Amino acid sequence: MLAPMEPSPRASFEPAGAGALLGAVTAAGVGIGALVGWAVGSVGLGILGGAFVGVPAGVFTVYLRYRDAL
Repeated sequence: MLAPMEPSPRASFEPAGAGALLGAVTAAGVGIGALVGWAVGSVGLGILGGAFVGVPAGVFTVYLRYRDAL
């Protein structure tokens, strides 16, 4: 006969891990933006552009990591 089915354990959501991942990806975006801005001649605009790209990239990364827990 068929073996009794047990529910698989649900993936856990770790808010501290999600925050750290979001912060790391955002900081990486800002850092890369600062380097690009420095190379072009405007570090401030590079930081702004890096933050503009880094925050959505961080949110998307957190979603990919924790999508099973949400």
